[in-house]
Amino acid sequence: MNETPAKPTSHKVDAILRLPEVERMSGLKRTAIYERMAEGKFPQSVPLGVRHVGWLESEIQAWIRELADSRKVAA
Repeated sequence: MNETPAKPTSHKVDAILRLPEVERMSGLKRTAIYERMAEGKFPQSVPLGVRHVGWLESEIQAWIRELADSRKVAA
């Protein structure tokens, strides 16, 4: 049987960021991040284990872009 090998996908793997990196990127501290998550105003965390969570880097970057874009509209 002649099977064609699978083509590599061009999907970029999203990095998972831990809280210190999310704080650095967003400028927010833990409490503010969790408050905004509860309000639906910040990306939701991804469970990594029983007591560990992370955030998708692309979602944090998109959130930052949205803030910057809203600033341009309001000006």
